Amino acid sequence: MYVFISILILIASILLILIVLIQNSKGGGLASGFSSSNQIMGVRKTTDFLEKATWTLAGTVVVLSIVITAFIPRAQHANQSEIKEQINNAVTIDPNTVAPDFGTAQQPATAPVSSSEEEAPAN
Repeated sequence: MYVFISILILIASILLILIVLIQNSKGGGLASGFSSSNQIMGVRKTTDFLEKATWTLAGTVVVLSIVITAFIPRAQHANQSEIKEQINNAVTIDPNTVAPDFGTAQQPATAPVSSSEEEAPAN
């Protein structure tokens, strides 16, 4: 249902764009191209039709946008967000038990070189 309503919104939006582009801001638009056929559909009737179509399509887009919120797909397995789940599963560390090492800890001792290795002749 979500996809179906999305497609309806897309179609209504495209039609709305086309009808707005057909209109002329000074009242010409589509009616100016049909000036010779004023007997069938006059200039005023054409602008009335375009205005009604604009308002109808705009209202359709608004209503469908509100209706589609009821059909938004939601995850079946979890009621909370992924971020909340990660927070709940995070390991907490008590800052009083773990002190940061600022170089005061003893450095690991290096193995001392034995004297026999130093005096051994190289072949």
